[in-house]
Amino acid sequence: MFWKRKQFWGSLIAVALLIYCLKGIKYNEIVELSHRLNLLYLIPSVIFAFLFVICRALRWRLMVSQQKALSIFRSISLYSAGQILNIVMPMLTGQVGRMFLFSKNEGYKKSFIFSTIVLEILFDSISLIIFLLMTSIAFVLPDKYSFVGYIIAGVTIVLIIILYLILHYQEKLEHFCNNRFRDRWPGFYINIKKFLRSFVQGINLIKSSQNFMSSLAYSLMAWVTHTFVVYFLMLSFGYHLPFAAAASVMIINTLALMIPITPGNAGTFEVAVSTSLLAFGVVRSDAVLFALALHILDLIPIGILGYVYMQLEKVSIRQIKSEHEDDLIYDKISEDGSYVFEEEEPI
Repeated sequence: MFWKRKQFWGSLIAVALLIYCLKGIKYNEIVELSHRLNLLYLIPSVIFAFLFVICRALRWRLMVSQQKALSIFRSISLYSAGQILNIVMPMLTGQVGRMFLFSKNEGYKKSFIFSTIVLEILFDSISLIIFLLMTSIAFVLPDKYSFVGYIIAGVTIVLIIILYLILHYQEKLEHFCNNRFRDRWPGFYINIKKFLRSFVQGINLIKSSQNFMSSLAYSLMAWVTHTFVVYFLMLSFGYHLPFAAAASVMIINTLALMIPITPGNAGTFEVAVSTSLLAFGVVRSDAVLFALALHILDLIPIGILGYVYMQLEKVSIRQIKSEHEDDLIYDKISEDGSYVFEEEEPI
């Protein structure tokens, strides 16, 4: 029931925002745009949309290789299936469903998958900061987005410090929990210890400079490819703006959608992209239609690759959501009220 309420309100917000965006767009404006649309530029745009998903999937494959090696094709299709859950489930519940899918179908520990999600956020934040610095040379972003950029930089630094402390003081943390919780709440203590060890196994990747740089390289390649998606789509719409303008649109869109509210960011995506394009002199009707086209391009590779995995594994979104709702947030809760994570080796 909890997830269904979120789904209902998320869908309602999405419909309201889409109506707001499409309001006032006339049929003759759509016809005029279709006449000057250069479909040839859509080909590289679609190719780069697939490359964007592939780069992110390969980064995730590198992260999870510490626990289990996956083939390139399987990791890409599995990652895409997880992204489908992010699309259909709003307000971060898709990340929880993604953890459930990876745990159930591939045997990964949920706490381990949670650590890879944290690392994904970390590397995306670092890449975003690099892009902000680079594009600020060519364009001055609006103050509100520059302010958000400073916040992201601060949060990223804090996150790096926290992960560093967890990695280097794991034994002391376990000793602290042992002294404070073992006798008073033994169940809670065991669960915390299991979670901590599995989580540390995931973030161990950043201890290796080679793995760290490889993950960062995949992140940067992903954002570069997504910028090319925006750039070639701009050319398709007849707007010959510089590459830095495409990067700015990508950055503003990413900043505005960091916390997903609606399923697949429907509505919020269109508002963010169309608003950023208006700053470059694009007329409102073209900006909204561009946003819709970009959204579809982003969803095509995820939908195709994720569908392949679900067909091969004979799983459905409805089945995953149903089983995920029964499992609550991370796993079932024991009778004493403490979280019970997945079964692991005895400690």
